Amino acid sequence: MRTIIKALVGAAMLAGLAGPAGAQTQVPQTMAQAKASFAPLVHRVTPAVVNVYATRVEKMPRNPLMDDPIFRRFFGGGDQVQPRVQRSLGSGVIVDPSGYVVTNHHVIEGMTEVKVALVDKREFEADIVLRDPRTDLAVLKIKGNEPFAALDLGDSDALEVGDLVLAVGNPFGVGQTVTSGIVSALARTQVGVSDYQFFIQTDAAINPGNSGGGLIDVNGRLVGINTAIFSQSGGSHGIGFAIPSNMVKVVVASAKSGSKAVRRPWFGGKLQSVSSDLVDSLGLDRPVGALIASVVDKSPAAEAGLKAGDVILAVDGQQVDDPDGFGFRFATKPLGGAATLTVLRGGKKLSIPVKLAQAPETRPRDTLTLKGRWPLAGATVMNVSPAVADELSADIGYDGVVVSDVTQGSAAAELGLKKGDVILEVDENKVKSTRDLEKLAKPRQYYWKLVVQRGGEVLTTAVGG
Repeated sequence: MRTIIKALVGAAMLAGLAGPAGAQTQVPQTMAQAKASFAPLVHRVTPAVVNVYATRVEKMPRNPLMDDPIFRRFFGGGDQVQPRVQRSLGSGVIVDPSGYVVTNHHVIEGMTEVKVALVDKREFEADIVLRDPRTDLAVLKIKGNEPFAALDLGDSDALEVGDLVLAVGNPFGVGQTVTSGIVSALARTQVGVSDYQFFIQTDAAINPGNSGGGLIDVNGRLVGINTAIFSQSGGSHGIGFAIPSNMVKVVVASAKSGSKAVRRPWFGGKLQSVSSDLVDSLGLDRPVGALIASVVDKSPAAEAGLKAGDVILAVDGQQVDDPDGFGFRFATKPLGGAATLTVLRGGKKLSIPVKLAQAPETRPRDTLTLKGRWPLAGATVMNVSPAVADELSADIGYDGVVVSDVTQGSAAAELGLKKGDVILEVDENKVKSTRDLEKLAKPRQYYWKLVVQRGGEVLTTAVGG
């Protein structure tokens, strides 16, 4: 690192000598300045960055041939069930001295056992306290009573393009590694790794295994969780993405409160981007903001008086460039009170307060995994409510039964059912609840007629028995 900095210093001196007369180039004035190093900062932050080792042990089904005594006589081993172990490796950051660790959800997804290793080689078992696939974040709790080194969460909204940052993690499993760079861009969208498309972009080298590691500012504060790289080869090409710390704060607060799910405010409106074709008709000078396409009855948006055609330009004074930007700004607001939206309506700007409240669960979700010999076997379904629709990020009504998961290899998976599909009818019987759907499972028959809503379209199909 010092060699690199000295090289940069040398380059700056040469640039100053060769530059135009009067150029204000800053060069080191003392030996201490020439030996500038990130080492003190690294010594302070690395004890709080951990390696995360996650595993899941599955028992493989016994081969039916082993039921034949002659087969067992010749090949043996019939009574031994070989377990299959799946492993995942990543990084994490301790954000509380009591042992709360933030990592990426994809690092521990589907895993049942987790260990963390500190920079001093000590290892601890950890519990998975909260999983949040919507943000690709998860919170662990180290099993131990001792105080741990922890990083303070910084304000990611205070970052500016050009700020120096360090990325700390465990790339390729080689051990803890520190890389440096700058903030290359803010509010990056269309990255595709979570529901909330709003990322810090950095040119600090991020490689596989860095997932869940920390993006650190020059004051030693955690400003992001490294989550993705843009690369066709799998290596770092100077384009990495981190989840802003202001979203991390929301997830950590929910975990500390004992909640199994992140508690976020519900807006209750469908948004779309402002296209260049709509700029003039909306009274804008450029395509910016989030256009309200529709508003849900009795939602905070409806109660605030927001209407289709309104354009949201800011949340509590923070500019909104598109629907993803609004989603992040609104989701990171604490529950209770209100957020003030700057809205353009009919060419006039209005300040409209919107209540920060959770989506209501108007009826029990009554989660049920369907079984039996019929096309829907293997689908996990829930009764629909505003809370369920918001949780699944599904654009659906609030009546009927929604698919929340599909077991791999099941009849429902072969049928093509997906998370977020709404089952409306089976054999011309309307489905109003999960128990109604369960009762419609019949013995094997020639075919089933299904009506399913997906992404605003209603699909009707006949499935053979």
